[in-house]
Amino acid sequence: MSKNTREFFARPVVEAGINRWDWALLPLVLAMLVLLGYGAAQMARPFELGDVLPLSLDPWQLPYYLLRTTLRMFMALAAALVFSAVFAVLAAKYRAAEQVLVPLLDILQSIPILGFLSITVTGFIALFPGNLLGVECAAVFAIFTSQAWNMAFSLYQSLRTVPSELHEAAQVFQLSGWQRFWRLELPYAMPGLLWNMMMSMSGGWFFVVASEAITVSNQSIKLPGVGSYIALAIEARDLAAIGWAIGAMLIGILLYDQLLFRPLVAWADKFRFEEGGTDLAPRSWLLSWLRRTHGMQRLAGWSGQQLQRTLLLFRRRYDGTSVRARPAVPSPLLRRAWDALLAALVLFAVWRLVDFVHTEVGWAEVGHVFVLGGYTLARVLVLIALAALVWVPIGVWIGLNPRWAGRLQAVAQFLAAFPANLLFPVVVMGVVHWHLDPDWWLSPLMIFGTQWYILFNVIAGASSIPSELRFAAQNLGVRGWLKWRRYLLPAVFPSFVTGAITASGGSWNASIVAEYVSWGDTTLRAQGLGSYIAEMTARGDFPRIALGIGAMCVFVMGLNHFVWRRLYRLAGDRLHA
Repeated sequence: MSKNTREFFARPVVEAGINRWDWALLPLVLAMLVLLGYGAAQMARPFELGDVLPLSLDPWQLPYYLLRTTLRMFMALAAALVFSAVFAVLAAKYRAAEQVLVPLLDILQSIPILGFLSITVTGFIALFPGNLLGVECAAVFAIFTSQAWNMAFSLYQSLRTVPSELHEAAQVFQLSGWQRFWRLELPYAMPGLLWNMMMSMSGGWFFVVASEAITVSNQSIKLPGVGSYIALAIEARDLAAIGWAIGAMLIGILLYDQLLFRPLVAWADKFRFEEGGTDLAPRSWLLSWLRRTHGMQRLAGWSGQQLQRTLLLFRRRYDGTSVRARPAVPSPLLRRAWDALLAALVLFAVWRLVDFVHTEVGWAEVGHVFVLGGYTLARVLVLIALAALVWVPIGVWIGLNPRWAGRLQAVAQFLAAFPANLLFPVVVMGVVHWHLDPDWWLSPLMIFGTQWYILFNVIAGASSIPSELRFAAQNLGVRGWLKWRRYLLPAVFPSFVTGAITASGGSWNASIVAEYVSWGDTTLRAQGLGSYIAEMTARGDFPRIALGIGAMCVFVMGLNHFVWRRLYRLAGDRLHA
């Protein structure tokens, strides 16, 4: 223990400055620590493959299930935050890394969660033999795959669109790359990143059923959690249990919105890029409470200093004023060598793909799969366009009205978290009763859980518009379509593109659930790539599963390269200050 630490904890209560607000906050902190310790202990229980974990539809078990699910989601969120920071810095600052990482992220966001689980669950179980922690890590990793991609894209987009005057200021002060990230780029990206963290939590709820019901070695493992509770209720056709699950989700979202995200959004408002303040800044009762404490603030300050010292161990040993702090110009020869290596790897992958198709599935099956991919592509494009028409105006209005943003924050998180599985009873019964065409009426399920990426990113973009720009538009009397074309749309366009990319990738992923819907003994199929992958997964046909996932990756990468990536460049080159 360091000298400062011993001095801090050796001070008497009065000298440390602990006041009544500290004592009032203490029960909440202790309760959270007790719940965290209890949940962590339950995640590390002895377990052997084949053991049956007890699950019940008793509503009194839901608080415990909610604790287990929420812990998994926050563990995955922490891992996604670290991944996003590493990805965004490498992709935004190094052209060679960008050439690999951005297409790789396109591929990763198009791979279904079931695909990640089938590859990783055996390895995680082998890491922790005789312990439930291996299965828990597999579930956390599955939730991570539903959270990380939009956070990584958001931070990458923010780093690419930092205003030029801030870059010039960093050059004037001769900040190193490490200093520039912590003092300029991360604070600038913080408001948008927080909204995407909220969206990631909601995205984790959307796929929580697939994350907690794991199949390995022909055995189904249902971890205690809200997702497993929902899966059990769907199997039993218990509508009352589904209602209890929805209520538990709502309570959980309200709790972590008030205890975490609302204070963070209010705190991050100070990082908005503008010269003057605003009277409509977001507020949080918990943040106001924390600011009135003395002991908690001292403890938080000491923890921040220790974290800063730890991070400084990884920085380069220069102060940012030397020649080494200046950006290095890469060698043209190294660039050509790197491009040649990437081209060789692509040719090798194409050769292996052709060999796989020829020996395992045949070219006729490939043509059939790409026709099905065309159906899913049409659904994705139409649904993204409709979602943009609806949610861009609403997101701009919410972002420009912080008071309403605070009131609707938890509502938006709950709507985004609502699992599509819970709509299956209504959809299946409606399609069967009225003899509707599944190709049309199952399509909205694809966008139900992914349209919120557009809404959350547009809210983040609109809320970061400088107040002086808003006042200038008001003073000039800019109204109607001219206001949208000259002011609002350019301001939120980079954030919209980020939301559209992640919504598009999420829609392809959700097509596996939306185009192949089951409720009890009734199964509905819509023609498309998602239903093909789901059907082949049910059969256990691994070559065709790989073909379907590979085709989905091709469609997602092509759409991102020819549509979204060009819009990204447009946002970076023309539409930011």
